[in-house]
Amino acid sequence: MGRAQYTIRRVLQAIPVLLGVVTITYFLMEAMPGDPVSIMLGPSPSAQQAAAIRAKYGLDQPVWLRYLNYLWDVVQLDLGTSLYYEVPVTQKIMERLPVTVLLLVSSFTFAIVTSIPLGIISAQRRNKPTDHVARIVALLGVSTPSFWIGLVLIILFAYQVNWFPATNLVLPWASPAQVGVDSQFDVIVTSLHHLVLPTLSLGTLQMAALTRIERSSMLEVLGEEYVKLARAYGVKETTILRKHAFRNAQLPLITLLGLQLTSAIGGAVLTETVFSINGMGTLIITAINNQDFALVVGTTLVLGMVFVVGVILTDLSYAYIDPRVTFEEAD
Repeated sequence: MGRAQYTIRRVLQAIPVLLGVVTITYFLMEAMPGDPVSIMLGPSPSAQQAAAIRAKYGLDQPVWLRYLNYLWDVVQLDLGTSLYYEVPVTQKIMERLPVTVLLLVSSFTFAIVTSIPLGIISAQRRNKPTDHVARIVALLGVSTPSFWIGLVLIILFAYQVNWFPATNLVLPWASPAQVGVDSQFDVIVTSLHHLVLPTLSLGTLQMAALTRIERSSMLEVLGEEYVKLARAYGVKETTILRKHAFRNAQLPLITLLGLQLTSAIGGAVLTETVFSINGMGTLIITAINNQDFALVVGTTLVLGMVFVVGVILTDLSYAYIDPRVTFEEAD
């Protein structure tokens, strides 16, 4: 099976998953107590106003009919209209999705850049003080919620020493006039400065989990017979790590990267709330609080698609890391 065929097959396999996401989310929202019309118009709306709103958004139809109509609209790439914002759901998602993607990319970049060296050093110096420190850091990172890390970082570095801002995230694609700086480069520098605390808050869990996997994988590879043979031939330890052990130890890490997308997306919701970032997390919280059916289902569907795309890319990367892995085996 070629790469293109495998990709198409995985995309087709993702359709039932996304359908399940939409279905479960839709009927969970229907089961919630309360009335979105009452939230929009107040606790005592007139009968005429309530009837008009229900007719406008199709809330006067049976649940099963609304569900089928929604599925048909999704097939046509129409996610409906937000009850709360009174604009198309796709418009709000396009405004907020790049912010969440920026946060996810920055957190995973931090996690990968820090976890791989920590894991390698920890495995290379097994049961030594460096190894113990790395394992303690990884254990604390896995055990600590991202929102709590965010609150601690805000208290320490935003309020106590005032090194980093806690709110008002500056986006790297904003214009210099919006930020109040002279050039686009200054905008990017300002954005990186604002991203430090949210990135540490969201990326610590990923960093800790990846460090533990990298250490375990490196220990396993360093114990293989071909590594022992290389040492017997007098090959330098750095050469063994760089040419023989490193690449073979990355498959488990890649697998975990795809799985960590779920916790990262969930953590992004809390991180955006803590740092007042206007991304998909705060958008879905606002939608739930206001029982905005279309917006909740639409944002959940898009986040589900982000996860599915990440998993597919993870599978496709197997063959690049290890030539022994074929697309049939990756499936």
